[in-house]
Amino acid sequence: MLYREAGQFKTSYQADSQIFPILQDRIALFALLAVAIVVVPLFASPYTLSAILIPFLIFSLAALGLNILTGYAGQLSLGTAAFMAVGAFASYNFLARLPGLPVLLAFVLGGLSAAMVGIAFGLPSLRIRGFYLAASTLATQFFVVWCLTKIPYLTNYSTSGVITAQKIAILGYQFDTPGRKYLLVLGVVAVMALLAKNMIRSNVGRSWMAVRDMDVAAEVIGFRLMRTKLLAFAVSSFYCGVAGALYAYAYLGTVEPEAYNLDLSFRILFMVIIGGVGSVLGSFLGAAFIVLLPVFLNIFAHGLSLPTSVASNLELMVFGALIVFFLIVEPHGLARLWQIGKEKLRLWPFPH
Repeated sequence: MLYREAGQFKTSYQADSQIFPILQDRIALFALLAVAIVVVPLFASPYTLSAILIPFLIFSLAALGLNILTGYAGQLSLGTAAFMAVGAFASYNFLARLPGLPVLLAFVLGGLSAAMVGIAFGLPSLRIRGFYLAASTLATQFFVVWCLTKIPYLTNYSTSGVITAQKIAILGYQFDTPGRKYLLVLGVVAVMALLAKNMIRSNVGRSWMAVRDMDVAAEVIGFRLMRTKLLAFAVSSFYCGVAGALYAYAYLGTVEPEAYNLDLSFRILFMVIIGGVGSVLGSFLGAAFIVLLPVFLNIFAHGLSLPTSVASNLELMVFGALIVFFLIVEPHGLARLWQIGKEKLRLWPFPH
């Protein structure tokens, strides 16, 4: 009887020890959302909203899209900026060719257009992998930018190739201030991050991770490689396409091919590496780190009165050093460091 009660107590204790951290995480998430929705628009300056918070949210969404493909499905991609460009230009053309089309629907259609391009350029993943797949997706970057600069119809026959984005209006409400644009981007990113989290926990996410770990074994146990890989490319490109549309409409205010260059693809890849491969939270942490680091480095360089040549290259040197550091010391990035710190705080001050 005592053994049975002890076993029941142990089972109940294990269940409580699993439930309480989940409840704490959800309470912390809701509190963070409340702060982001209510407190930040009230106290943040227009510069902070437009120059820091909005690009942080947009890059988080793009990094989340790349993390779905690279971190969860194991398919390396260097064409993230190209899929963002497809989403931005497709959204612009849908709004320009179809008067009265809702802006959010145009963003969704832009994401679907990027998904179709992602499927087309994801076909080589059925035969190649690793470095060769990265080279294949790198070709996507050059091909998409070439199409945007050489096909006048895509840029609405603009001589300069730089187009002013349409105004964002939803149900007659104009999103024309930094605070309103921030709330719009925050709502879109929060919904899509929640969908990604649930998708990763579903059979789709498990199939991606099975293919990532060992595709031959995944095929043996019943996962269809072609459908799984192409679905990962489609979902990833959709997220990147929506992020590209938000980048053009809520941040830049223009739609131009030069904004989606190869440097942007590498920056988003750095966000995934530093934040944590295969982690939704890591996408946000990596984006925050990459967006905020240049600001702190600029303040640091001006405070020390460093020469212009040193200050201009300081960002690149720090980025390179951090990537090497995380690849060697902590491959799972900031997300893993956050998890370790959270577990230690949960046990403090009685670690035993």
